[in-house]
Amino acid sequence: MTATPDPDSASADHDDASALSRELRVAVMRVSRRLRAERANDEVSDAQFAVLGFLFRDGPLTPGALSELERVSPPSMNRTVNCLADAGLVTREAAPSDGRKVLVTLTEAGRNTVLETRRRRSAWLYARLAELSPADRSVLTDAAVLLQGIADS
Repeated sequence: MTATPDPDSASADHDDASALSRELRVAVMRVSRRLRAERANDEVSDAQFAVLGFLFRDGPLTPGALSELERVSPPSMNRTVNCLADAGLVTREAAPSDGRKVLVTLTEAGRNTVLETRRRRSAWLYARLAELSPADRSVLTDAAVLLQGIADS
């Protein structure tokens, strides 16, 4: 069994990677928090918005599929879906192929919430990127590819 290196260890072999991992962790979390603040509906939590995003991208899904995508328990997802339904952002319907199954579907209000939140987040990030030099934007273009690879691993 191979031991996973401790990113916070002080060994000389890991000093550069350790410092970079700390700096990236802090920077990515701060940018993520700042982007999450740009939303169309302040009453929709991050977890609820994630569900709206999955429904926007994938179409109607069962609560079980949503709980797997979000890696939460089915009762937790049920509470999330109930809140979204109460807010008029999703509906629950019997699945056409199996009336015993329930499909969660995005409403027009839910779709508009996703689109407006994405627009706001893109506008905020665009404004920050427009302030950078072309060379800095090029560095971030390369970094975006690398970060996506890390996220997909």
